[in-house]
Amino acid sequence: MPGNSRLERFADLVVRVGANVQPGSAVLLSSDIAHLEIARAVVERAYAAGASRVEIEWSDGPIRRSRLTHAEIGTLTRTRPWVMERTRAWAAERGVSITLVGNPDPHLLDGVDPAKAAAFPVEEATAYREALLLQRLRWTVVPAPNPGWAREVFGEPDAERLWEAVATAMRLDEADPVASWRERAAELAARGRSLNALGLTELRYRSAAGTDLTVGLVPDSRWTGGSMDDPDGVTYMPNIPTEEVFTSPDRRRADGMISLTKPVIIGGQVVEGLKVTFSGGRITGVTATAAAESVRAQLDTDEGARSLGEVSLADRDSRIAKAGILFHNMLFDENAACHVAWGQSFPFSVAGGLAKSDEERYEIGLNRSAVHTDVVIGGEGMTVTGTGPKGTVEIIRDDEWVLAT
Repeated sequence: MPGNSRLERFADLVVRVGANVQPGSAVLLSSDIAHLEIARAVVERAYAAGASRVEIEWSDGPIRRSRLTHAEIGTLTRTRPWVMERTRAWAAERGVSITLVGNPDPHLLDGVDPAKAAAFPVEEATAYREALLLQRLRWTVVPAPNPGWAREVFGEPDAERLWEAVATAMRLDEADPVASWRERAAELAARGRSLNALGLTELRYRSAAGTDLTVGLVPDSRWTGGSMDDPDGVTYMPNIPTEEVFTSPDRRRADGMISLTKPVIIGGQVVEGLKVTFSGGRITGVTATAAAESVRAQLDTDEGARSLGEVSLADRDSRIAKAGILFHNMLFDENAACHVAWGQSFPFSVAGGLAKSDEERYEIGLNRSAVHTDVVIGGEGMTVTGTGPKGTVEIIRDDEWVLAT
């Protein structure tokens, strides 16, 4: 059993609920060097849970900036065969992926060429994302508080204050955080079942901030919330915290405009005041008060980058929304309000989707891309309606969930 310290409770939650590490599991932990203490705690709990081995993939912001500054763009996008082979090996072994997020220097890449900042090996990213989304790897993404992230949130590097906010959002203040998350996961799953029962063909998002977006859904769409089960029946939670229910829309059917209510980091640059226009399922216009070129560069990654891969529903009842804090971290901010994402769809978001080929999923309307970028459009004044065989129903009214579960 873990000790009583906050960090030990955090690591236990990550390992037992997030990744649900099983005896014999091989674990890949991705972490910035700024998260060393947290990484060590997670590794300890993973081995205590029976992991056969834990391997660490370290990253470092200044080193990345050096690479982006000096390397040719062709080098930044070139596929490395050894990375592809490693991904195949992890998938074949049915490994577990744990990722710690929390940028220790959100403005480090300010001034870097946006095209370089958005560049990455597309084939490598696609292979890794496919391993996750086809559930060949269990995965979880969790926060790692640090002074640099705290400075972005509070204007000062008060990591303890950030830890307190993160601990509340992650329910570490509960007597039994593991049980609390299992209860919340059941509530979110109930919301998903209510949506599935409606057989919705269309969603419409409207807000006082200027969003008015109509999105089509593919037949037999399935909404997911809380936990998931891998093919072996092992339950895991891809994000902690999570307060949303989500599905993938028809990539060919999105019309209108979204106006972001929270900043987003794209290509290592903070994008603010973003407005995006859709027509016929494609992004046709982008404006922003800061870093618009980073968005445009990402949208040129591949054909699917300009179409939606996710629509999500969250309301003011979430712990993150109640905190009233802009976390400057999409793991948190996307769970405070409704959001959408352009790029890759979720194969499991349609009945029988995992058994279909990539081409079959594409033909029915699911998107494919090397990117998946969540952007928050909800908050005060957000209303979401759904249309299906039973007519149009209200799901969220003024940022409050009103659909019966």
